[in-house]
Amino acid sequence: MPVSNDSSRNLAVAVAFLFAGALYIILSTRSISDPISNLLQNINIPQPVKNIEFPLDELEAVLESAAAGNNNTVIIALVNKAYVEEVGERRTMLDLFLESFWEGEGTIPLLDHLLLVATDQTAYDRCRFRRLHCYKMEIKGVDLEGEKVFMSADFIEMMWRRTHFLLEVLLRGYHILFTDTDVLWLRSPFSRLSNNESLDMQISVDHNNVEAGHAINTGLFHVRSNNKTISLFRKWYDMRLNSPGLKEQDVLQQLLATGFFNQLGLNVAFLNTTEFSGFCEDSPDMGAVTTVHANCCRYIPAKVFDLTLVLSDWKSYKASHVHGKWSPHQKCQSSWEDNHYVPKP
Repeated sequence: MPVSNDSSRNLAVAVAFLFAGALYIILSTRSISDPISNLLQNINIPQPVKNIEFPLDELEAVLESAAAGNNNTVIIALVNKAYVEEVGERRTMLDLFLESFWEGEGTIPLLDHLLLVATDQTAYDRCRFRRLHCYKMEIKGVDLEGEKVFMSADFIEMMWRRTHFLLEVLLRGYHILFTDTDVLWLRSPFSRLSNNESLDMQISVDHNNVEAGHAINTGLFHVRSNNKTISLFRKWYDMRLNSPGLKEQDVLQQLLATGFFNQLGLNVAFLNTTEFSGFCEDSPDMGAVTTVHANCCRYIPAKVFDLTLVLSDWKSYKASHVHGKWSPHQKCQSSWEDNHYVPKP
């Protein structure tokens, strides 16, 4: 008996539904267990761009933390074993440095933005004990633990390693206020530094004699992260290869004197010694002094002794607000004549 057209059509529809159902079950099962099927199904469907977040490395994490709330600026100081070991009256250079923040005017909050960069495990452990922002710089091929007397080969090497580290910080987009650890912070430098954002660098000097040329001192300077300053630091660091026996400060002075700063279009300000003073030239005004640097001094015990006197002079000024004179820096002055000094290893 012939099958009607309606019956044939119904059978075809039923078979189609059964096939479609079976195919749906198969594809659904594969989408769960087979990632290749997922890829093939979605290959022609536009996918939203996702922001991939890479884990922070240790340096980036500590820089981000120290710069928080400070206009992306990190205060950086370098320490090694010699700076955290006791000398003289059971004091360390680091003790004096940190005590100045406690005794200074408006300086305690700045500790939240201070990053201590340690060149050895002893210095790093002491920093951690102090609960500060700490980072251990990777040092290979040279021992930077003990005291490095001014202009010794290890001293020069340590200064160049420091320059390279600061370049890396600039490359990461952070502004830097660098300070040597033998600098006492009696007032906040941020209140004395210019707010002019067109200034690429503000750097301390040994003397205020402008006519004789700016005798720059890299013991305290502020530098903004931009293409010009990064180019400067790259050139500065590269010149170490052609500057045997010269410390980084001497090479930077050469770059200034030969016009390289001008070639880069760098805007630089030089900090006067009335506010940013040192042992080379004392500030005449205790009411204006911001930092005191133990420059023009050869080794750590002399620096600690004379900086202790400076801190005592400052405490007396704070108690009386009577402008007095700084105690003589006798130990530092005589350090240049001491040919028998042997630094601790």
